[in-house]
Amino acid sequence: MSEAPALSDWIGRRAARRERIDPNRLAAWSGTLDRAEPFPEPGARVPPGFHWTLFPPLARQSDLGSDGHPRRGGLLPPVSLPRRMWAGSRIRFEAPLRVGEEVEQVSEVIRVEEKRGRAGDLVFVTVRHTLAGEAGLAIEEEQDLVYRDAPKAGAAPVPLEPAPAGAFGRRLTPDEVLLFRYSALTFNGHRIHYDRRYATEVEGYPGLVVHGPLLATLLLDLVRRERPGATVERFRFKALRPTFDTSPFALAGEPGPEAGQLRLWSTDNRGQVGLEADAWIR
Repeated sequence: MSEAPALSDWIGRRAARRERIDPNRLAAWSGTLDRAEPFPEPGARVPPGFHWTLFPPLARQSDLGSDGHPRRGGLLPPVSLPRRMWAGSRIRFEAPLRVGEEVEQVSEVIRVEEKRGRAGDLVFVTVRHTLAGEAGLAIEEEQDLVYRDAPKAGAAPVPLEPAPAGAFGRRLTPDEVLLFRYSALTFNGHRIHYDRRYATEVEGYPGLVVHGPLLATLLLDLVRRERPGATVERFRFKALRPTFDTSPFALAGEPGPEAGQLRLWSTDNRGQVGLEADAWIR
């Protein structure tokens, strides 16, 4: 692929931003997750997963592409492949963030890899984020982004492998309001999450796409519901296949093989594992 030399130049590129944790945004986030929480008080601990609403891309309207994403460039390399997805993360929660405190995020591109897969060309970009509050380092995350071609018409479907039942879980019905509210919380303009005509007619999806970080957040929320007194120390997730708003899906989990480990997953619209995750709690 001819882009390799240019894309590798983005390794080591860094950006830093500061933001204060707003109790109104945390209350809106809790409401979007359908939690009956009291209004956050100054100094209250912020639950895991909320940090994905911080430091959204603040591109001007004129700097957006036709898909609603900021045009390529800036911190991320200008990959020309048309589709971009958040493929997974590995996170350490070192200390809690707290309502009202100022947080600094430092982001660095640490890896750019080009590959050839069954569906065509792929570019993987890994970004490391560190978030520090007033007490020091709070969260360290490595985030994997994947860029790919649009799928070819007539591609053979992947054989169905039903997800396991799990020891605990819940079912959820996604709708336009849930996806719109999460897009608003994260200032995510990607049209596949709220513009049905664009998602189906331009991108070729069967419906609106449920955000990968929303699914990961819902799995972290499942841990809070099942283990309300636990503290999440580590979390990782990997997106395997998309989930759409065309049918209900499941959130499930079970104890893992390691001490304090929970294996977690969500299902797609055919009952397969859509997103798999692990949480380590104490």
